[in-house]
Amino acid sequence: MTAYPQIVLQNRRPGETISLEDYRRNRGYEALAKVLRECSPKEVIKTVLDSGLLGHGGAGFPTGRKWSFLAEDAPFPRYVVSNTDEMEPGTFKDRTLVSINPHTVIEGMIIASYAVSARKGFFFIRPSYDEVEGIFQKALDEARQSGFLGENILGSRHSFQVGPHRSAGRYICGEAKGLVHALEGERPHPNIEGHLTSEGLWGKPTIINNAETLAYVPHILRNGAAWFKRLGKNEAAPGNKIYSVSGRVKRPGVFELPFGTSLREILEEHAGGMQPGFEYKTCLPGGASTRYVPKGFYDVAMDFESLSKIGPGHRFGTGAIMVFDRKTCLVGATLNLIQFFSRESCGYCTPCREGLPYIQDLLWRIENGEGREEFIPLLRSMSRWMDKAYCAFAPGAATPVLGLIEDFVEEVHEHIAQKKCPFKDEAQGIGEHSP
Repeated sequence: MTAYPQIVLQNRRPGETISLEDYRRNRGYEALAKVLRECSPKEVIKTVLDSGLLGHGGAGFPTGRKWSFLAEDAPFPRYVVSNTDEMEPGTFKDRTLVSINPHTVIEGMIIASYAVSARKGFFFIRPSYDEVEGIFQKALDEARQSGFLGENILGSRHSFQVGPHRSAGRYICGEAKGLVHALEGERPHPNIEGHLTSEGLWGKPTIINNAETLAYVPHILRNGAAWFKRLGKNEAAPGNKIYSVSGRVKRPGVFELPFGTSLREILEEHAGGMQPGFEYKTCLPGGASTRYVPKGFYDVAMDFESLSKIGPGHRFGTGAIMVFDRKTCLVGATLNLIQFFSRESCGYCTPCREGLPYIQDLLWRIENGEGREEFIPLLRSMSRWMDKAYCAFAPGAATPVLGLIEDFVEEVHEHIAQKKCPFKDEAQGIGEHSP
């Protein structure tokens, strides 16, 4: 197995959390001290921008550019939020990261707060992550007691406080504008018209970054933008990336690798290849809202730009790889995903509220022997209409459906011709539940 430098998962030990003492022994909080002592907020933003750090929550937007949108004369107070909601099926990298190395996320949040002159932050986490929230709270207490949080941090004029916030437990709460309303105690509709850097929490400027994104910030400020860029496999994929792998592989888990590592290397070397008796069929490369990647693209580089080049609708997402073998029914698997998305819709706009249950019904009929050939163009048409929804939730939900009917349509035809699911014995009941 190829060994690579570990940055945010360095000194990882099974079942253990890196303590403040161990984190500082490996130069933890040095970047914060350097920033407060030597750098202006503009210089911090420029370093992050030059590093090419992309958002690792799914959108891939340049982090430094996002920070730069917050105007110098913007009103106060300002807020920084770490999004660790992670409610998308198949995604568990942030849980692992925070469980192992919470202080790198905290240090990243503090540096981000300095860059945008924020005095208050929130750690937004899904409610089922009880243990992870406890780990993070303990790390916050350690940081506060050591002078890294609170008033006049390390003797500087910068002050910052962080409070954990347990999500209400709905997928839409992780969408940035829905997250803002959730923090405010409102329904998490994504109906904020302006940019969050000018109209965020309680109408004030707000920066929201994924926990993994923030975790890399201290290392960039300590080692430099050029160092970070060199870690990646290609120019469009700077730095390292945490990939999570689930499904019929020998070693499912979480791996920190150079950004742009190929799908083949991730699955064959790091995840150990397929389990005995199973053959790779496809995968979802970045969680439940991405498109199936057939075997013909097994060597694709796992980054935003490379995935987008293999065809329309393909995107990288979070890097949460969900592997499907040839014994798995993709109609049933896609139905399972759509059932989740239909249930999790906030109901704010018609395409999402009405369209997803309609798609679910068509897939349920195909899976349960009631399908007709005319359902296929209906699925295609309805899925494409999802991009008329208010936010990215509905088009993301429809993405695996489009992959099914465009790359694996023969399975759909087989269901319709046989008037049953030909994989029923192997599928272990997936798709058997009526909507």
